[in-house]
Amino acid sequence: MKKGKTLKLTGFRTSKVHYGTVDSKEFKSLYLNIQTWVEPKEEPENWNRVVLNLNRAVKHSVYEHIDKSLFDDKFIVDLDLRTSGLQLKKKSFMNLEINMFLTSEIDFKSTKLKRILKKLTKDIYGDVFSNNQYFKFYLTKNGNSKLVKVKTEKV
Repeated sequence: MKKGKTLKLTGFRTSKVHYGTVDSKEFKSLYLNIQTWVEPKEEPENWNRVVLNLNRAVKHSVYEHIDKSLFDDKFIVDLDLRTSGLQLKKKSFMNLEINMFLTSEIDFKSTKLKRILKKLTKDIYGDVFSNNQYFKFYLTKNGNSKLVKVKTEKV
């Protein structure tokens, strides 16, 4: 008896963005998941402090831009970025999950919800990711390109 659902948000060049719920029958909360690869631009004294500041910046951005007519102002931000492996010229995987709680009823597949979550993601990008002093963001570990299929003819 599967109740969870996930949908993809498109339009982001440097990350994979999904949103979902664990219980679509009693839809009370949802998560927004942003996955990307980060490459350090410079070497700070303390990576733990840099990642904590990144986490704090995401929390502030979400608090400022969350739609308070639809969501509770209490939310959970889980930034997963391992500080032990961060090195210059080496990409590391970053997973950001934001759990939000609904205050009013809305359909999980509604375009209004999709539009609100896409705007929130763009606001997080604008506030936190786009002009980040320490990290450059990539869609894949190899770089920022997607695989393109090329048709070949047999001769």
